[in-house]
Order: sequence, then C-alpha cells, then structure tokens
Amino acid sequence: MRNARILAALGLAMAAGAANAGVTSTWTATNDYDFRGNSQSAKDPALQASIDYAHESGWYAGAWASNVDFGKAADVDYELDLYTGFTGTTGEGGLTYDAGIIGYTYPDNKDFNYLEIYGSLAKDWFKGKIWYSNDFGGKTTRGSTAGWYAEANATIPLPANFSFLLHAGYSAGEYWKDIAGDEALDYSAGVGYTVGNFNLAVKYVDTSSDYKVRDDVFSNEGRVIFTVATTFPWK
Repeated sequence: MRNARILAALGLAMAAGAANAGVTSTWTATNDYDFRGNSQSAKDPALQASIDYAHESGWYAGAWASNVDFGKAADVDYELDLYTGFTGTTGEGGLTYDAGIIGYTYPDNKDFNYLEIYGSLAKDWFKGKIWYSNDFGGKTTRGSTAGWYAEANATIPLPANFSFLLHAGYSAGEYWKDIAGDEALDYSAGVGYTVGNFNLAVKYVDTSSDYKVRDDVFSNEGRVIFTVATTFPWK
C-alpha cells in the first residue's frame, strides 16, 4: 500500500507537469519489470511513470519511477531514476545520436544507488546503444564492479499499426565476471500494437546465462511480458 501511494503521488506530479510546453509524462503497466533479462519486481506486476523535459536545442532531462522487489533482505520497494543528456541528428535524414548520464536511486536502501553513462546511434527502425558504470550495483558489491552493457534494438513497422520488436543485449565487465559470475546475452522478440493513444506490446524474454535464477527475485528465466503504455499530453 505504501508503495502504491508513493507511485501515485509521483505519477500525479508527472501528469501535472506534462501540461507545460516541452514536458511529457509516460505511464506504463507491465506484468513484470524486466531489466536486461532480469526481473526487478520478482515477476510481479509493476506500474511505471516518467516525466521528461525536452529543449529545442536537443538537451533533455527527466525522472522515471517504478515499484521493485529485491527480496526481503534488501527491503527495497521502489526505484527512482534521474537522467539528462543531449540528442540530435547528423544532417537531413541522417543518424540520430544520444548521449547522457543516468542515476539509479533506491530511496529505501541507498547502498544500491549507482550511475551509468550512455550513448546511442539510431537510423529509421534500428538503434544501437552502449552503457557503462564504474560502480555497477553501488555499495551492495565488493571488489571490481565496473560493468558494460551493449544493446541493439529494432522496431520494424508492420501494416495496421503493428510492429515487430527485436532486442539483444550483452552484459560484460568486472561486475559480471567477478560478482555475478557470468557475462551473458539477453534477448527478446515480440509484437507491438498502437491503438489510439496507447501502445501495447507482448514479448518473450530470455538470457543465455549459465547461471539461471529460478527464484522470482531477480529471475532470468524465459518468460512472456506484456506492457501497456501511454504518453501525456494526448494529441
């Protein structure tokens, strides 16, 4: 109940802010909060909301929140991410680039807090992106904790407002070798559908990790994920 009240308050503030020029707010409901092939909500549903400001220069900033479940020992109920960056296009019809920094924060347990920098290039329906943190997982880990993540994403348009969704990502670096015990590929394939102001998607998510987490907390087993999202203000 406490978690729901927190997210509701954040969401109302985000929706109110979306009434201002250059500000949008996106709400998403999902049956499982997936992060790079690992469940962050113990395979339970999650409600997520963001507020984003985009300037005509290409600079942007925002905040994103979701409920999470890291198990009883961690006692973490929600995540709040803060980010800023710069995006633009290389000439008419060229590549779209994006670079920035994001802070993953967990107000219930600040030991989980950490930063990542990122950069991406996109063209039409394809985007490639790389992330890096010198302290992945924050103070919850010991020793070498640098982590890389490289991903490729495709959203291929189909007739009648459908789209084909493909994703592949690879987690590497000292954190994954020394702490998690395995550098691994995660991947997904699914279908998206737009109806009115809502975007629906269903996808199958799995990983190639030799270390399978079969418990609900941080599960990386293959599973089907549904999402429904909408962005305010509606046009």
